[in-house]
Amino acid sequence: MNIQTSSKFDGPGLDHLAPIGRETVQDRIYRQLRDALIQGRFDAGEIFLAGDVAQRMSVSSMPVREALARLVSERALEAMANRRVRVPLLTLERARDIAQARTLIEAELAARALANLTHADIERLEVLTAEYEDTSKAQDVATLNHAFHFKLYEAAGSPVFMPIVESLWMQAGPYVRAAAKLHSPLTDTAATLHHRGILAAIKAGDREQVSAELTADISQSFAILERADPDFWVAENGAAS
Repeated sequence: MNIQTSSKFDGPGLDHLAPIGRETVQDRIYRQLRDALIQGRFDAGEIFLAGDVAQRMSVSSMPVREALARLVSERALEAMANRRVRVPLLTLERARDIAQARTLIEAELAARALANLTHADIERLEVLTAEYEDTSKAQDVATLNHAFHFKLYEAAGSPVFMPIVESLWMQAGPYVRAAAKLHSPLTDTAATLHHRGILAAIKAGDREQVSAELTADISQSFAILERADPDFWVAENGAAS
C-alpha cells in the first residue's frame, strides 16, 4: 500500500492558529516583574495589588493581573485572598530545594555548554566578570551575574532546560536578597572567585571542573542562609508580611 505524504502543512489543525502579533503589554509587564524577581529586588512576603502595580507602571489593571497570574503559575509568586499576590515567605526547606534544583540543572547546562562556546563567547564572559568586579552597585552586580550565567547556559542549546532555569532564578531571588542582608557577597571581588574558576575550567576544557565551580558559585548565598540564626527567618518573614 502506498502512503502519500505532503510537504505542506495543510491539515485542519492550521485553522486553529492565528498570526503572531507584536509583544503585548502583558509581556512587557511580565518581563519587568520577572527580571526584578530574578535580580532579588523584592523581599519575601512583599504584597502586590494589581491596581497598585498598574498605577506604578502606567498601564491598565487587566494586563497586570494576567502577568501576575503567569508568575503565580510559575511559582515565583503566590496567590492570596482578596486578589492579592505576594512573594513567597522564606523557609530553610525551600531554600535547600531551590539550591539543589539549581545545582543539578545549571551544573549540567554549564558542562554541556563547554563544547559549544566560541572564542567570542569566552571573551564576553571575561568582560562580564571584569565589569562585575569593577562595580559596587548591588543592582548592577545582579544584572551582570545573571548575564554571565545565562550567556554560559545559552551555549548549551537546551530549549527544555532554559525555562526551568529562569523559573528557578525567580524563586531564588528573594533568598539571594535575604542572604545579602546577612553578608555582602555581591559587593566584593571574592564574589567572582568561582566565575574566574569557571572561566579557567572552560579554557582547560575540564567539564567536571566547570560543573564543580558552577555548583560552588550557586551555593554561596544558600550557605549563608544555612548558617543563619532561627530568629533571622522569623524576622525576615515577619517584617515582610
